[in-house]
Amino acid sequence: MASCSSGDSPDLVVVGAGPAGRALAHRAARSGLTVTLVDPNPHQRWSQTFGAFADELPEWLSPVCVAARSETVVVYTPRRRVLHRPYVVLDNTALRDSLSLHGVRIVTGCAAHIRPDEVVLDTGDVVPGRVVVDATGRAPGVAARALPRQRAYGVVGIVGADAETVLMDWRRPSPDTPDPPTFSYRVPLGSGRFLVEETFLAGTPPPIAELARRWALRGTPHGWTGAATVDSVEVVDFALTSGAPRPWLDDGHPLRFGAAGGLMHQATGYSVAASLRCADIVVNAIVCGDDPRVALWPWRARMVYAMRERGLRVLTGLGCTDTEQFFAAFFSTGDAGQRAYLGSRHNLAGVLRAMAATFAATDWAGRRRILARAIGMEQIRRTRR
Repeated sequence: MASCSSGDSPDLVVVGAGPAGRALAHRAARSGLTVTLVDPNPHQRWSQTFGAFADELPEWLSPVCVAARSETVVVYTPRRRVLHRPYVVLDNTALRDSLSLHGVRIVTGCAAHIRPDEVVLDTGDVVPGRVVVDATGRAPGVAARALPRQRAYGVVGIVGADAETVLMDWRRPSPDTPDPPTFSYRVPLGSGRFLVEETFLAGTPPPIAELARRWALRGTPHGWTGAATVDSVEVVDFALTSGAPRPWLDDGHPLRFGAAGGLMHQATGYSVAASLRCADIVVNAIVCGDDPRVALWPWRARMVYAMRERGLRVLTGLGCTDTEQFFAAFFSTGDAGQRAYLGSRHNLAGVLRAMAATFAATDWAGRRRILARAIGMEQIRRTRR
């Protein structure tokens, strides 16, 4: 095998040039570390829509990266509720450009093997590094189809300036809409454009054709002038968990960072804001000579991750009525608990309070269903014996 190294090994090798990998490489180079980035297409356009609550983004992120901002968002459970928490949609081009790779050595190639101190390309060339981080967004050897998934069908159109930003609309597209439940997500993209999306949240998703049918049944925001064309349609489909061992465990693989590294929220599917925010944690650990895995996963973060895994179990398999009741309970619990559960990686007390408050706000039948899904029916049966 030939080495791609030009001199001494770099301080950091990042594999994957998506938002997580590019952010990590960018922040590491800004800190003075020597960095190599490996990706088969490092300048590929990011086509997904990235949304986040504004307070979840790191302070260092340039304001030009925000394409649209809403001071409040609305949820329907089916009751209309207004959340007074600013929400933003990112400008993908501005985000990619702001994460400058100035000073980063770019290796264009596919990683065949990712090891703690080197990356072996499919050409046989080797890229060595003092620390290697896997930001490819996938966990090797995992059957992704067997994992809980999120899937969505959306269309971009033009609407009036008075259209509300809707985070979740759990009202059924029609009274006879069957299980599984789906919700409408409606957000501004800037310049008068709006994304209207029909989303299946978690579990075994319906086909895209069924999501498109529900999208059409639900109708569009007032003043909609968009039409479904190839360029205006967005399809999203991804696993909500990597299926790999707990991300803080050293399984002989380098630290995974980003969506497949435990930074995807198991209940919402959001990962970009957390990845941007956590980049400096990894960089600072490398600068100080510490283990970045330990720095990224203190015990509170591990516990929050485990609690949200249980939350994912609850969401998978719920029917339309149960899902409406669950989110009606969740959004009645107060702003502090919602912020902790939806965003914080370390506020274990806040996450537990939010889960307890949601449980308490649910009727007895709902509580039984939550318990059954949270701890598993087999465990319930064992405790009854």
